[in-house]
Amino acid sequence: MRDTILFDINETVLDLTPLEGHFAAVFGDANLAAEWFARLLHASCVAAITEVESHFAELAGIMLDALAARQGVVLSSESRAQILGAFATLQPHADVVAALDFLAAQGYQRVAFTNSSLDLVERQFAASNLDAHFDRIISVEPTGCFKPHPKTYHFAAAELARPIGALRLIAAHDWDTHGALSAGMLGAYLNRHGTAYHPLYRKPDALADDMLSLVKAVVALDRRT
Repeated sequence: MRDTILFDINETVLDLTPLEGHFAAVFGDANLAAEWFARLLHASCVAAITEVESHFAELAGIMLDALAARQGVVLSSESRAQILGAFATLQPHADVVAALDFLAAQGYQRVAFTNSSLDLVERQFAASNLDAHFDRIISVEPTGCFKPHPKTYHFAAAELARPIGALRLIAAHDWDTHGALSAGMLGAYLNRHGTAYHPLYRKPDALADDMLSLVKAVVALDRRT
């Protein structure tokens, strides 16, 4: 029975837009927030593939320091702490709570599944009032690895004591969706940025531009199986 949905958190559930203000203040360029996050994800993928054990917060700091060096910016400890600390205060996208509440009404278990530490996600949920809208949080941190490595998705299935094929991941990242599908999960892609899904990746059976439409499509698919 398909009654559990996993959600990627950063960017999928939580809106990263407020980070732009911090990067504008420190670097003079709000667009560097997106570049930093993209480089952070790239570094986490490399670490996962090459089995370099690290933590997401550690990588976030390393990639922020690297960005500052490339920009010729001397990053003060205060500015560094301000940017990295802002991650804990992010708020959900406008379509998230309604989608999560809809799933709860349909009897689904809603699971946060993230590369971030459990401590960070708990602080994020406390700051964003999302605690009541998720039933469980799973961080990949105990694996010593990151998504999209297959063992992270199998770890989630083991934690939930469910067959991996009975689980579905919703993510705004096609590489994460592809990773879940490759590991044997179902996937659903949330196209938050108007970006075409990578043509070489495994295709999910549900795609949408907003979270509520996506979860409704997923429920409809599940009811047919």
